[in-house]
Amino acid sequence: MQHRICLESGAEPFPGFRLRQLRGRGGFAEVWEAENARGQRIALKFIQSQNTASTVREIKAVQAIQRLSHAHLVYIERVWSAPGYIVIAMELAEGSLLELLEAYHAEYRTPVEPRLLCQYLRQAASALDFMNTRQHQLDGRQVGFQHCDIKPSNILLIGDNAKLADFGLSTPTTAMLNPYQRGGTLDFAAPEIHRGTLAETSDQYSLAVTYYYLRTGRFPFPEVNDFRRKHSYDRPAPDLNLVPWLERKALERGLDVQPEKRWPSSVTLIQELAETHNKKNSSSIMVRPLKKQPESA
Repeated sequence: MQHRICLESGAEPFPGFRLRQLRGRGGFAEVWEAENARGQRIALKFIQSQNTASTVREIKAVQAIQRLSHAHLVYIERVWSAPGYIVIAMELAEGSLLELLEAYHAEYRTPVEPRLLCQYLRQAASALDFMNTRQHQLDGRQVGFQHCDIKPSNILLIGDNAKLADFGLSTPTTAMLNPYQRGGTLDFAAPEIHRGTLAETSDQYSLAVTYYYLRTGRFPFPEVNDFRRKHSYDRPAPDLNLVPWLERKALERGLDVQPEKRWPSSVTLIQELAETHNKKNSSSIMVRPLKKQPESA
């Protein structure tokens, strides 16, 4: 009989990895600061393993992204399964964009400074465009990858860089629209995902929701509380009234219900948003009490 591994400070759950301190805990995962056999500080993420099929699928997804190299993708050293968990060894981050928003809210009662926000999101967007473009080889096919779970807590801060993380739902794409039946965080998900398909611009849509959330502490839509409604749920038109008009116009295109009408790239979306802050566009937004981000379904 296999026993679940011990997760506590000082434990050595695997040879060559010693846990130092818990860095974060969610509904399905824990992230620990650890030390590897070379004495380097790294992050070990322990994701609860639901069943064999989902474990294999998630490990394969992470391994596919592990083979990609980009300055704004979190470096993954290793991914493997252990009793009760999927374990990912990766570079250690100082925090996430969600934690940055929470810090601004606690200290200043304001959103993240817009130029800094655009700087970080442009870096994340460059990694998304790299992933999304059909230029990667997988099982003899040329594919793109949709991240499928873009949200503030999955954009990590490492030094001066923002990097995408959490690739367990990443999915290869071979066409503009692709069948898709997996989960994700529905409040950030594009409308086509709610209908059971995945577009090559679905991540851009989630990035637009992420921007709005980081600017306001609110979602531009009513929250989706019931996963069973996923394929019967229709997104209403976004309510973007908490940001100035110029930002609304840029976001409206990124949030278009028709995937082909969105911006040609995620970088273009963020560049358009950044440009609004170079014009006469008020940025004095007070963050409302933050809505807690839901876990991935």
